[in-house]
Amino acid sequence: MSMPDTSPDRQPISAIAAQLGIPEDLLEPYGRDKAKVRLEALEAARSRRSPGKLILVSAITPTPAGEGKTTTSIGLAQGLRRIGEEACLALRQPSMGPVFGRKGGATGGGASKVEPSNVINLQFTGDFHAITAAHNLLAAALDNQLHFGQTPLDPRRVLWKRALDMNDRALRRLVIGLGGPGQGVPRESGFDITAASEVMAILCLSESYDDLRARLDRILIGYDRDGGPVLASSVGVTGAMVAILNEALMPNLVQSTEGGPAFVHGGPFANIAHGCNSVLATRMALAHSDYAVTEAGFAFDLGAEKFFDIKCRSAGLNPAAVVIVATVRALKMHGGVGLDDLTTPNPSAVERGLENLAAHLEAARHFGKPVVVAINRRREDTDGELGVVHAFCESFGVPCATADVFGRGGAGATELAERVVAAAEKPETPYRPLYDLDLSPEAKIEAIARSIYGADGISLTAEARTKLRKAERLGYGGLPICMAKTQDSLSDNPKLRGRPRGFTITVRDIEIAAGAGFLVALTGDIVRMPGLPKQPAALRIDVDSGGQITGLF
Repeated sequence: MSMPDTSPDRQPISAIAAQLGIPEDLLEPYGRDKAKVRLEALEAARSRRSPGKLILVSAITPTPAGEGKTTTSIGLAQGLRRIGEEACLALRQPSMGPVFGRKGGATGGGASKVEPSNVINLQFTGDFHAITAAHNLLAAALDNQLHFGQTPLDPRRVLWKRALDMNDRALRRLVIGLGGPGQGVPRESGFDITAASEVMAILCLSESYDDLRARLDRILIGYDRDGGPVLASSVGVTGAMVAILNEALMPNLVQSTEGGPAFVHGGPFANIAHGCNSVLATRMALAHSDYAVTEAGFAFDLGAEKFFDIKCRSAGLNPAAVVIVATVRALKMHGGVGLDDLTTPNPSAVERGLENLAAHLEAARHFGKPVVVAINRRREDTDGELGVVHAFCESFGVPCATADVFGRGGAGATELAERVVAAAEKPETPYRPLYDLDLSPEAKIEAIARSIYGADGISLTAEARTKLRKAERLGYGGLPICMAKTQDSLSDNPKLRGRPRGFTITVRDIEIAAGAGFLVALTGDIVRMPGLPKQPAALRIDVDSGGQITGLF
């Protein structure tokens, strides 16, 4: 068994809980430095204090390596504490697919991490395993009923696949049940990565055990021979799925590098799913601190739009301010510089790339919230390049702060924290959804494409149009839209950097996530089971002779 990921400076998790006023009898410890928090802690906190203000952190369109949105979120929370504010984090748990794939670990970096970072990046408290197991129990049970002829499901119309928390392109499309009558019913199937599982989305949007059960019951698993819907409730195992998810529903409490409290819970992808940590973790952070700092995956066009139109709409959340993270590196990429030359000073390329930042700032205006730009400073950034960004933000009328959160932690984010507090102190207004739910699904997709991506319109394939009409006939037309789109561009073409113009968004397929409560519109080449890159991060990860994991960052 490997040695635990510990640090002499790390506080016992009971001490972190005490900062929030959470008593030990509401903790389920997982070792010394992490714990589950029982849901009763929410009501206990609500009885003694008003909820804090919610700060949403998003970003511009990233380079393949990412722009440090999680690092900036952690640094901002630490910066808020440095200026005397009570602040708590609510973040997603990394998926092992990207951890071993292109990006490596996703728990922040340098002086702004959540700890124990190695454990969080890997097995953590077992939540992803539980989600995978619950997902696959439903798959096994429905195949068992097909085998014994106990279900009206048409084997040719089964929608529910299996799940695995790993990038594996070979599992996208499979034929199962081969080998004769005793091996099940032959049919086409495949795997989704766990972060794209509807069970993941359901867990992250559920607010209680009863809500979790009701959402699991509503999962559309396929159709009968007449084309009628068949729900997970008919299989009879949703009670067992809740049992598997019993502890996974409770948020995980850990700490930042500087000993600040952090809830790390749930991990849906933003380019495939809705890209936000759990509602319960967000509510825990709000209930126990004056400021709750959370993030939405990838750039504003993906995670933040879904945060507002799916998560806030479902849970009644209302952010006080939005932070958009930019880097000089990403702006140079959007200004036409190749990935191999991004460390070379180039203020003119930064200026050209500001079109991408402008697009995200304009998109954020649709939701009626004050916005602050955070420049996540990197070692190679020059004062001239940073000055270009500051001058642009001033001309745009948006406050901006350079933050050295990787190198200096909270001390490098005090100016950012002050600007965020000033923005959050403005009179509270309800957020404005981008679209009304009573619009047709096609109109909702077009609203997102035009207002958030800057598209001229949308194009639906014949298959997507047919599935949209079917969703409406089945009563799902009033659900919000979850766009599945590349994270590499505002468009659906990952090669179009900067601020593309004169394009349309092509929707090639539609999936009904009835339990989660949204329709998924698939665009471009986006898939629900990623593949590993040519040189995956797994090649550099190892364990030393003392049992310490190396190479995750």
